[in-house]
Amino acid sequence: MRLESSLRTLAETMGVDFYGVADLALAHDAILEQGGQAVAEFPRAISIGIGLLHPIVDQLPQHEDRAVAMLYRHHAYNLVNQRLDHIASPLASLVQRAGYRALPVPASQMVDSERLCGAFSHKMAAHLAGLGWIGRSCMLITPQAGPRVRWATVLTDAPLEAAGGPMEQRCGTCRECVDICPAQAYTGEPYRLGEPRKVRFAAHKCSQYFDKMEEIKGVSVCGLCLYVCPNGRNQGGND
Repeated sequence: MRLESSLRTLAETMGVDFYGVADLALAHDAILEQGGQAVAEFPRAISIGIGLLHPIVDQLPQHEDRAVAMLYRHHAYNLVNQRLDHIASPLASLVQRAGYRALPVPASQMVDSERLCGAFSHKMAAHLAGLGWIGRSCMLITPQAGPRVRWATVLTDAPLEAAGGPMEQRCGTCRECVDICPAQAYTGEPYRLGEPRKVRFAAHKCSQYFDKMEEIKGVSVCGLCLYVCPNGRNQGGND
């Protein structure tokens, strides 16, 4: 399909490391519950991801050092999220010019301060697009870079082919992310599609830890679960 080829080419030219199309039918109820009808009415999603720089992630064990925290916050969070948004917008415009509807979802977006979540789950879209699996850390883990990737999504009704499908979980018995978490926010339960996040992750514990770091250091960064995952460290991080 010409549109699909054009979208992938544009995304890759603009610097994405991961690109996929997801059929959202399997997760419709969860999407509706999280973001409402305005989000759930779209049947497909374009998932894009940018890999993080290993030398920056590998400093996260020293995340309480303000210089390390500021470096990570700038390069691996703010800057990469901006890059993703600047790619998602022209992708959505390309879809619209082809005669279809498109809604770019910001790379970093929290719309519910009580549930501590956004209007749409980027990692779920990437999972459904076959780009990785969701681990005990609740992060999307790719075979190529582990969880060291940030994501954005373009929701659409364009008849794009979802070539992939949900990837099977490959964490096995590994619990490194669970054990290293300073907030003890993870329960260790594996991801199951449609199951509430609270079964696996106590978001309020993570939020409270970040608030404490912000109060003490003036910048809230942790990322130990991101750092420790063997699927990322084995792809180029220090071991």
